[in-house]
Amino acid sequence: MKAAIFHGSGRPMSIEEVPTPVPALGEALVRVAACGVCHTDLHYLDHGVATFKAPPLILGHEISGTVESVAGDGPIQPGDRVLLPAVLGCGYCTACRSGRENLCGNLQMFGNHVDGGYAEFVVAPAAGLVPLPESLPLVESAIIADAVTTPYHAVVNRGQVKPGDQVAVFGCGGIGLNVIQIAAALGARVVAVDVRTDKLDWARKLGASATVNGATEDAVDKAVRAETSGGADVTFECVGHPSTQVQAFSSTRNGGRTVLVGYSPEPMLLNGGRVMFREMEILGSLGCRSLDYPRVIELVRSDRIQLTELVTARFGLDRINDAFDALRAGDGVRSVVVP
Repeated sequence: MKAAIFHGSGRPMSIEEVPTPVPALGEALVRVAACGVCHTDLHYLDHGVATFKAPPLILGHEISGTVESVAGDGPIQPGDRVLLPAVLGCGYCTACRSGRENLCGNLQMFGNHVDGGYAEFVVAPAAGLVPLPESLPLVESAIIADAVTTPYHAVVNRGQVKPGDQVAVFGCGGIGLNVIQIAAALGARVVAVDVRTDKLDWARKLGASATVNGATEDAVDKAVRAETSGGADVTFECVGHPSTQVQAFSSTRNGGRTVLVGYSPEPMLLNGGRVMFREMEILGSLGCRSLDYPRVIELVRSDRIQLTELVTARFGLDRINDAFDALRAGDGVRSVVVP
């Protein structure tokens, strides 16, 4: 099969012919329909972040496809349309048994611990595959695996957003825009913050009631507080930068909640006195629990959130490096690679 091979940070991926993987007992071979292009992969490609499995490695963790074959018995059958969760827990550790398998210490992530979806085929545990309804488009559904489920977990489980809440979202990339539309679908009033007018236009299309342009606004936190009657009930930082983390925290009302969704290796400057004296909450949010995938799929199936509109570009496997150039430039909302 053809696959895009990652050989290390600072090097473009190369398209190579590699053996088609053979599923072991309990695994399925999935013909990849599409794999979403994610900023996580840019951390490996551009910033020296190490993958758990050393290169050469096939990246890609937002995968949809069709089951080609299954080794063993079970409900999953050849021809089934499926979604592959970005990460799979072990099922037996304390985190998994308490329903927080996204924090599993033994988790396996596609395109990190094992080969991922920038290829014609991928193998996965059959029990972990999520069936896709016929009414959902197979290619566009690939982004559910991370770009939609990660925001769902952040908004519903970590942010605990309720109808009528004032919400501020910092960063209107693929993750931030889905935080916006999921929070709006739950009945929150959303203020979107970004430095690009095209991203803020997208934010309004997806449910933001107001926008703040960080490139032209001198005091972003003051602008957000003015839009939210003194501060947002919940703020989401989806950029992954210490400066926007501070802005998000400063935009949160007393007793409110700040959720860090974007990854940053740098320390955040935190006013611990305010955290204590104003009973502030600062929470991290990582990925999504497997039990939430059907809930997200139902939101898409019932048209409560948009999906196809968010996939703004498709790239063939041989153009995968062009796809990452587009991501670096901030073009569109979400691209997918179609083998």
